[in-house]
Amino acid sequence: MAEAADFQGMRPSPARRWLRRTASVLAGAPLIAALLAGATAPAAQAGGTEKAPTGSSTVAVSLDTVTPSAPVKGDTVTISGTLTNKGKETVTAGQVDLRVGPRLFSRTSIDAANRRTGYLPGADPDPVGGKYTVKIAKLSSGISQDFTLSVPVSKLGLGDDGVYQLGVSLSGRTSHAQYDQVLGIQRTFLPWQSEDRESKPRISYAWPLIASAHLTAETGSDSQQTPVFADDDLAAEIAPGGRLEQMVSLGSQLPVTWVIDPDLLASVDAMTKDYRVKSGDTTIAGTNQNVAKQWLTSLEAAVSEGKVIALPFGDPDLASIAHRGKNVSGTLSHLQNASQVAVTTVQTILHLKPSTDFAWPVDGAIDPSIVDVATSAGAHNVIARSDSLQENGGLAYTPSAARPIGGGTTAVVSDARLSTAFQGDMTKAGYSTLAVQKFLALTLSLAEQDTDKDRSVVVVPQRMPTVAQAQSMARALHVLDDDRWTQSQGLGQAAETKPDAKATTAVPRTSQYPKKLRSQELPTQAFQDIKSTQASLNNFQVILTQPERVVTPFGNAINRSMSTSWRGKPLEAQQYRDSVRTYLQGLVNEVQLISKSDVTLSGRSATIPVTVQNRLLQDVDHLVLRLKSENATRLKLNDGGAVAEQPIQIAGGHSQSVKFDAAANINGQVQMTAQLYTEDGTPYGSEMNFTVKVSEITPTVLLVIAGGLLLLVLAGIRMYAHRKRANAGGAAGDDGSEPEQPSDPTPDTGPESTEPSGTGEKVDR
Repeated sequence: MAEAADFQGMRPSPARRWLRRTASVLAGAPLIAALLAGATAPAAQAGGTEKAPTGSSTVAVSLDTVTPSAPVKGDTVTISGTLTNKGKETVTAGQVDLRVGPRLFSRTSIDAANRRTGYLPGADPDPVGGKYTVKIAKLSSGISQDFTLSVPVSKLGLGDDGVYQLGVSLSGRTSHAQYDQVLGIQRTFLPWQSEDRESKPRISYAWPLIASAHLTAETGSDSQQTPVFADDDLAAEIAPGGRLEQMVSLGSQLPVTWVIDPDLLASVDAMTKDYRVKSGDTTIAGTNQNVAKQWLTSLEAAVSEGKVIALPFGDPDLASIAHRGKNVSGTLSHLQNASQVAVTTVQTILHLKPSTDFAWPVDGAIDPSIVDVATSAGAHNVIARSDSLQENGGLAYTPSAARPIGGGTTAVVSDARLSTAFQGDMTKAGYSTLAVQKFLALTLSLAEQDTDKDRSVVVVPQRMPTVAQAQSMARALHVLDDDRWTQSQGLGQAAETKPDAKATTAVPRTSQYPKKLRSQELPTQAFQDIKSTQASLNNFQVILTQPERVVTPFGNAINRSMSTSWRGKPLEAQQYRDSVRTYLQGLVNEVQLISKSDVTLSGRSATIPVTVQNRLLQDVDHLVLRLKSENATRLKLNDGGAVAEQPIQIAGGHSQSVKFDAAANINGQVQMTAQLYTEDGTPYGSEMNFTVKVSEITPTVLLVIAGGLLLLVLAGIRMYAHRKRANAGGAAGDDGSEPEQPSDPTPDTGPESTEPSGTGEKVDR
């Protein structure tokens, strides 16, 4: 019917026209699929039990090495890597090819090229081909195979100096696609600099030596105050192959500026002598003294040129202080103290004077409050990052790092692209190689920018790089050793570079601070805990004859409580603060009043003893013991008042009994309160309460006692007279012998009682 209608010149219905178009599209689908091989993923087979190849994602291509990373004329570029078949079908007739993309003229274009994943015909260049391929006869599902591809630079078709994108692809066939198609591709960048440049940007690379807190506030009672570590993890970091050992070993061969947390130096220095490590409820002896000595020796040699920046002791979290802590009294003074301690620590251990003129907020994110806190500690340079202090889009080049932001403060703005280039997993060779090549491409692109300005660019990586990240950074920096398109300089020099007048100097508002970073800050409660601990320490140290044995370890522990390393670890941070506070309170309680039972006071006057115990190993002084009678009418102290005080000075490991004179007037019970105070009137420790039972003696009783005493006196006189007469009448006998002496009179008091005394204490009278 349809054919007859067409023959007769009749127009087909809309429905028939749609069917024809659909049929045409369906008929051409295989051809389109072949042309776009890999642009889209084919649909699943009927039944859904097995999927067809996923185009250019079928085979994962890893580029493990690119050598040389930045070739020159006459070089041969060798790329080695691994192919892994992630599909369900075997790949046959495979071929590894190198594809050279066009020159990339900006860092933005590098970013865009880096985001590409799949293969797109027409957009991706043709392969170099020829003999510069690698044949892969068969690659079964789930199987990996290594490859090495070498191509002379002269065959790459490189033009002017600049950055080019390289693609390594695998083409092949599968049982469902019996035609050649790209089944996997990986791209990287190749910096090409054939001619020496006259103008080269100067790059300052910060090399951080920072660790999390390991030392506790506890020390031994010996003269050396043996330090106690929470764990022995730091030993693993400074041992050969460890993270910090690698940072020193790699950094010693690089033109970097060392950024050091002095707490790390102090902790490792403590390990060079006797130290203890917590193990459950006890401690065990540490055994890594030689490891610590070797690390410090290596570090001292590495930093001998003197490019050292010391952060405040413990690397305090400036943003947390600015947003949560500065309104808690005493917090800023801790930050200032941490800056002062930093200089002494570095000079003592590394024997050089560091720069303390730099503050480093987390990830270089700043706002006005962070800048204020940073400068309050004495820093004039604040390390920011370009994704925080962003340009307004008016500059076609990357300006110098130094930016005056007011008040004599300079923001040293690190380049965000370069500073974050080695974050993430660098343990796999493929990831590391891609990061190195991209870093080099970004630096060359920076040098290629159209500007006649002399620029200083700063790179500040993550605070605690892993071993793999550090090794990747070192590989990239070594490529720049020959100053082909950059020059190296110190971070201090970068801060002093003449600022670019066109660069932004506007500090972001507090509301613009990244929410992710804000969520990781120390809470206000952390700074209130620190304030409480400091108050206890202040109260405790005034009674000590050797306060430095307590002030130094606890002061350092308080600084560690504000460390940036606690970000993202709120529970661990709280536990550390609690451990410091608990240990300090335990020491405070070693000087205390000994509890008394009730006291019985018989008579008008007596002395009431109160015992003070010092279980510390040092003497205590500058204490006052105050005893208070709650009923001065019934029981008065000393000169008739309700309160009496006496100064206290006790040797270490001893107790002292302090006696107070008391006078009673009326029978009954009186509540007494004993409390220790420091000399400035601050209560020390807990008060101690006890009861005095007053049994006043009446006049009748006194008369009876007086009469009894009189009778005893008279009896004694009578006995004396009787004995005298007996001696006179009993002269020597007729035989001349001495007269017999009478025996001693029977005692007029009973023997000492062995029964227990009555309830309560009997006071001295």
